[in-house]
Formats: sequence, structure tokens, C-alpha cells
Amino acid sequence: MPKPSARSAAAPASPIRRLYPLAVEAKKRGKKVYHLNIGQPDIPTPQAFMRGVREANVDVLSYAPSPGIPEALEALARYYGECGLHVTKEEILLTIGGSEGITFALMIACDPGDQVLIPQPFYPNYLGYARLTNVEIVPITTCREEGFHLPPRPEIEALIGPRTKAILFSHPGNPTGVVYTKAEIEMLVDIALKNDLFIISDEVYREFVYEGGHTSLLAFPEIRDRAILVDSISKRLSACGARIGALISHNRDVMTAALKCATIRLSAPTFEQLGLVAFMADPDHRAVIEEMIGEYRTRRDLFCRELLDIPGITFRVPEGAFYVMMGLPVEDSEAFIRWMLTDYPGPETVMLAPGAGFYVTPGLGRDEARGAYVLKADDLRQACAVLADGLSMFNRALAGEVVAERG
Repeated sequence: MPKPSARSAAAPASPIRRLYPLAVEAKKRGKKVYHLNIGQPDIPTPQAFMRGVREANVDVLSYAPSPGIPEALEALARYYGECGLHVTKEEILLTIGGSEGITFALMIACDPGDQVLIPQPFYPNYLGYARLTNVEIVPITTCREEGFHLPPRPEIEALIGPRTKAILFSHPGNPTGVVYTKAEIEMLVDIALKNDLFIISDEVYREFVYEGGHTSLLAFPEIRDRAILVDSISKRLSACGARIGALISHNRDVMTAALKCATIRLSAPTFEQLGLVAFMADPDHRAVIEEMIGEYRTRRDLFCRELLDIPGITFRVPEGAFYVMMGLPVEDSEAFIRWMLTDYPGPETVMLAPGAGFYVTPGLGRDEARGAYVLKADDLRQACAVLADGLSMFNRALAGEVVAERG
């Protein structure tokens, strides 16, 4: 009997979704689960976007052009102009979510066996994309105590070898919420220039910045031929199911290669592109995004206040995105998260994402977890109350087991 390939076996299970079956079983037992494990916004998708989908005048749902529907490309070009970035529609390729954009970027920047530097902890699906494209991740380790900001330049350059072809980072960061300073981005830009590397910036959370501003990779003309930007409407439009992303570059060769990749998969979803066009045509579209960001700033502040009251939890207040990467007062966060879903006796429970899954270095992140503040205020408060009770009960149970074993 044939067996699945080694490549498919090497594809990692998502730490964000791996424990989901335990949550399903908990719900079957009548337990309410507060999902802080996944960045799924609960804010309604903008009505202008939904109207664009519902009212699309389409007789035959045909393939869209592989680069994207022209009106959608023009809409995105206008959006980047609003962000202070000059991008033409010829420098944009629509992808099936940001996920495909990252995969295309790795395929374009790297050959099989090449290496890419990525600050860790990082979005765990990066590892999946790298495994499927046979690219090796070399981690740039950051730490909670420093707010997950980048280490000094010599530490980064020491990781560069003959197989290093690119630097990839998310900005603002998932799972950390870090917003790099302009000096940090300038450092990465200069490293890429001096070492002849591509530099790939995942800017899905661009607007989700709560202190200071966001420095886009495309703001540096000196690397216009090395820069690849990946984007998505999933978060800023609360439209994760729409699966509309983008790959942007001023490098014509990069865009030619991206188009080849795109023609293989034919096209991105048609209706969702029409929804994007309708949203960008709404004169209030910026106000809609800004209102959403204001709501997440409020949620961040509330979530962090509640976490500060839980004994043993350590974290730095995130500057962006909608995640907190926190240290828990346990040795193994995954064991605790499992216990909360299987053994916690209350009528409600909480699901976090285990921290180790955001690292590639063995042993790192075992006491950490990512929490997403994507719930309404009352639900966030209650989730934190349940989390506090669960941690106390879990550690008392462990202490009791140790005493029993010693007895």
C-alpha cells in the first residue's frame, strides 16, 4: 500500500488549531469555550463589502484573470496610495489569502535547500510554507522581556550563510504584537542590501498599531528591487473567509515569476474581489477601518489590565496586531491548555494557543501561550476570570500530585 510522502509528513500541525478537537468535545459536554487561540475577529464584515458580493451582476461565475480583476487591482493601488505608498496595479498580484502570498514569495526568493531568516516566535504557518517549498528557516530569536524587538545587528548577521536568500518578518508581529521601530526596519533593509538578500514583509496587520506609527518595507526606495510585500484583507476587513491577499513588488522579474505561480492555480476568488472593489468605492471605507482599530485598542487595554491581575502571568503590552504572547506560571503551557479543555470543572473554559508552536528552537516557548483579544469586552473579562481560576486549580492539582508521590 502506498504511503503519503515524507514532505506531507513533515508539514507541521498548527498549534493554533491542533487542539481544536478537544474544544469540540468540551462543547459537546455543554461547556462554553472562550476562543482566545485564534485570530478570528468577531466584528461584522463591512456592509459595503458584503453588498458588493451580494449585488454582483454576474451571469457566469468565470475564472478571474490570474493577476486579479483589474478593478480590484486598481482599488488596492488606491488603498496603498492612502497609506503613503506608491504602487501601480501592475505591481500587485492578488493571491488566495496572505498564505498563498507568503508561499509564492518563498518560491520566488529561494530555491530548494535555501535558507530564510525569520524572527521567532513567528506565525507557525510560515514553517508549513517553508516545509512545502523545501526552504529552511533560520530563526532570529527574540524574547518577551525585550518586547520581542530585534536583537543587535551582529547577532542577526552571524546567522547569514551561503544558503541564506531572504529575510521574512511579520509587521506588526503575529504572535507577539511587536511593532518594529523605523531604526529596526532600516537595520533589516541595510542587512539585506549588504548581504544581497530579498526581504519579505508580511503587513497583514498594517493598521493595527496602537502607539506610534507603522513603517512599511515599501517606504525604502533603496530596496525597491529586493522588497516583496505580502498583504491580506482578512483582518482589516474582518473577512478571513474571503481569502483575498496580495503580493506586491516593484521588481518586474519578481512580478513575472509571481504571475507564473498564479497561472498554475488559475485565479483568486471572483466574488470576494468584487466585494473588495465595492468596499474601496465606499467613501467611508477609511472610517470603517479606523473604527475597527479603535475597538481593538480598547480590547487590548482591557485584556492587558485583566491579565495583570492574574498571579504569575508575565507579558509586555503589545504595540500592534491583536495578540498577547504571555508567560504562564506553568512548566508546560500545552499541558495546561489541554487540561482546561478536558478536566477543568467549570461550566466555561478558555482556549489559548501553546507557545512552543511559534518557535522552531526546541524548548523555547514551553511556558508561553498566545492569547487573541478578538472577543467583546464582557467575554474578555470572563475569559480572564476563568483563566485565573484554571491556573490556580491546575497548579494546586499538580502540587497535590507531587505531595502524593512523595508521600
